[in-house]
Amino acid sequence: MNRPVGTATRGTTNPNRLRRMDRWIAATHGAALRRGERPVAVDLGYGAAPWTAVELLQRLRTADPRCEVVGIEIDPVRVAAAKPYEREGLTFRHGGFEVPSDRPPALIRAANVLRQYDEGEVAAVWTRLCARLAPGGVLVEGTCDEIGRRHVWVALGPEGPRTVTFAARLASLERPSDLAERLPKALIHRNVPGEPVHAFLRDFDRAWAAAAPYASLGARQRWVRTVAELAADWPLSKDRRWRQGEVTVNWTALAPGSG
Repeated sequence: MNRPVGTATRGTTNPNRLRRMDRWIAATHGAALRRGERPVAVDLGYGAAPWTAVELLQRLRTADPRCEVVGIEIDPVRVAAAKPYEREGLTFRHGGFEVPSDRPPALIRAANVLRQYDEGEVAAVWTRLCARLAPGGVLVEGTCDEIGRRHVWVALGPEGPRTVTFAARLASLERPSDLAERLPKALIHRNVPGEPVHAFLRDFDRAWAAAAPYASLGARQRWVRTVAELAADWPLSKDRRWRQGEVTVNWTALAPGSG
């Protein structure tokens, strides 16, 4: 048997940690899941406990009740611990970036996996994972804090990265640039003057400050006003999820070295 590709993460996980990412996937990529006869999603590197895979199945089935989830972990001890949680539509397997699945997945979600890798390794991992996708499939790779208040993730297809999404629990957000600490590995070291992601977060903070009068109406109204202002200068998605505490921007606008 071939050795899995990759190294074990710390395995930190908590129930509901990935709820924002899951709901975004179900809302914006539900069509990709519905294309297949038996759509499969992979929770890659789910960690020391299987909660994220269990929850992913529940949330994706709101988009397609036929959806199945395969949790993949490089640590065989974690796989053995997850086996009692298997049920119809949910299985756990030993593996890594080779993505051992019987069928090409419509979705691969890799949350908090690449953070421990070097920036120079990210592109090759993205290419490897995207090559495993079913036609029309999507890879979602990113980082969040321990209890799911702050997330940033990249969505990719076979052609490469498409978008970057910033998501927050607005009641706990002091300023948008607080999300910088959760940038995925491809961007976190690029948050310096002269790089597009740094300029984006700078403009985000400026728009947030300008929207301060809306704070009396609540954090959500201030965020919506901020994003509307930001959209004048940045290519933001018009997916109407701003009210959820999310904003999605085209990857080409934030790609390292594109400024």
